[in-house]
Parts: sequence; structure tokens; C-alpha cells
Amino acid sequence: MSHNENERADALLTGLVERYSPSTHERSAVAFLVQQMTDLGFQAEMDSEGNAVGSLGDGPTTILLLGHIDTVRGYISVRREGSLLHGRGTVDAKGALATFVAAAAIAGPLPGKRVVVAGAVEEESATSKGARYLLDRLSPDAVVIGEPSGWDRVTVGYKGRLLVDYTLRREIGHTAGPDGSVSEDAFGFWAGVQAYAAAFNEGQRRMFSRLSPSLRTMNSVGDGFTETATLTIGFRLPPGLDAGALQTQITELAGNGRLRFRGLESAYHASKSTRLARAFVKAIDAEGSRVQFKVKSGTSDMNVVGPVWQCPILAYGPGNSRLDHTPREHIDLDEYHRAIAVLRRVLVELQIR
Repeated sequence: MSHNENERADALLTGLVERYSPSTHERSAVAFLVQQMTDLGFQAEMDSEGNAVGSLGDGPTTILLLGHIDTVRGYISVRREGSLLHGRGTVDAKGALATFVAAAAIAGPLPGKRVVVAGAVEEESATSKGARYLLDRLSPDAVVIGEPSGWDRVTVGYKGRLLVDYTLRREIGHTAGPDGSVSEDAFGFWAGVQAYAAAFNEGQRRMFSRLSPSLRTMNSVGDGFTETATLTIGFRLPPGLDAGALQTQITELAGNGRLRFRGLESAYHASKSTRLARAFVKAIDAEGSRVQFKVKSGTSDMNVVGPVWQCPILAYGPGNSRLDHTPREHIDLDEYHRAIAVLRRVLVELQIR
């Protein structure tokens, strides 16, 4: 990449990060990205669901670069320190989205290929509204999901997800009485969930194969007559897990507690032997490193679109995923530039048909 291309790419990413866009509040960032893509020669628009979508080139092969433009909540002051850019979304996942736009623009229109960049809304919510809207509106031949993995790493699998809201409410009893409080019973439910997961995971050494529960929120309140305890538990689901059987077991553990299940996504594992994956191997090698394939314990829009589109798919993007969602979120712009160079090579050299 030339000095001017680096500067334009840095301005694109900085502008995106400066527009704080937690889930359901993405409009300003979407409008900015649509204008940037238009200026770079894309046919770009904000679609009716609020996604930023731009296309470049025309041909029988459609390569979709599907990123997300929303972030988790928590504003981080945008600042640059040397090659480091700080701000919410620099890693998860505006860095990857800006990589998509910059790489496609540098590659330019390619013979026989239509490159589509989508900045989807609400990926950080359980809805994945933006990606779901695209499911029956696009039929890509290959998909790259925008998520941080590092410039020389490629992600081919994500665990599934299930969220459970637990509520237990009853009349208040005397603290000296024989019955425990609702808080104690709610904690007992959580302990039962942990024990069930530990038994399920017996003999499973790989994190990707383990059932992983996490206590997301807990609260208890009383009004003098009744007391209520609430918990939200998140499960990371391994491949092959029977979600229906899991829900049945959780219901039994809950006793008199009321449950609401939401956000169910099955685990997804893509192939490492596709032409898309091989194109990344060659491109990363050409940029001076050897590819590392990864699976992750989180979820992404790969879980949503992979089972439907059934085409070559993987996730790629610069940044250290350990900084996802943290108050220390930042990206090394030198790594960002290398990721752009890798993806440009992939777009130019990839032959699907």
C-alpha cells in the first residue's frame, strides 16, 4: 500500500470509530460509511433495515464482505498514540469493516466479480437484525465475516449461544424462618447449572467442545410483601449439542422459577479446504507469514448466515480479540494496513467458479 492509501484507510477507520454506534444507534456511522463508499466508487446505500451496503464491479461471482457497524456500549475517547488508534469498535469490529472497504477500493472493479461490502446493524445484540435481513436478499458465492483474528489468522468456527432469563418471585418470609430467600434459591439454580455443565464437559479438553455457562446479571428486590430475584445466564454451545434437551434440563433445574429463552444460535464450523481458505493461505504467505486457523468460543454473524448460504465462508479482520468489549480497546494501524494488503490479494486472486 502507498502512503496515500494508508492515510485514506486511516481516515476511514478513524471516522467510523468517531461515530459512536452501539446496537440500535448505528445511523450516523451508517450514513458516514455509505458516503465514504460512494466517494470511493461503490454503488452504496442504506438499506431499509439500516445496513450500509456497497457494491463494486459486476460479474457472475459475488463475494460478500459482511462486517458489523454496531458496537457494545461504553464510549472510549478516540485518540491516536503512535501507530495505535484507541476507541470503541477499533477491534470489534470497525477495524475489519474498514479493512473490507479499503481493500475492495484498492483492488478496484475486478473482471467477473461483484464485491459487496455490508456493514450490518445489531450484530452485538441477540437479534443480528442486519444479517438476517440480508439472508434472502443476497446469494453470495463466498463470504468473509468481519471479526478480529489478527492479520495472519483466519477464524473458521464459532460456538453457539443461548440466553436464559430466570425470575423467581414469592411472598416475603421472616429471615429467621425455615425457608431460604429467593436470592438463595436463585443462587442454587446457578449452582445447579454449573454442576450440569461440569458433568457435560467431563472428558472434553477442547474449549470449543465444552458447554460454557456464564452469569451475566443478577438482582434481587423487595417491596415489603414480595421479593423477586432475577438472573441472566449465557451459554456458549458446542457443535452437536441438542438445544432442546438443554432447555429441558434447565427448566427442571429452575424449579418454581420462571424462564425465558432467547438468542439461540447453533455452533458453526466452516471448512479449511475451500478455495476461499486457500486464497487466504496464499495471501498471508505472500505478506510474509503463515496462516493460523482458529475457532472461537463466541458467536458471530457466521452462525446466522453460514447454515443458510452454504457457501465458502470464514472470518477475518485485524486486531487483538482479547481487547473486544474492554475499556482498553485499540488497534495497531500497522496491522490494519497488513490486513488490507492480505484481503486485496484475496479479492484479486480468488476464483470460485
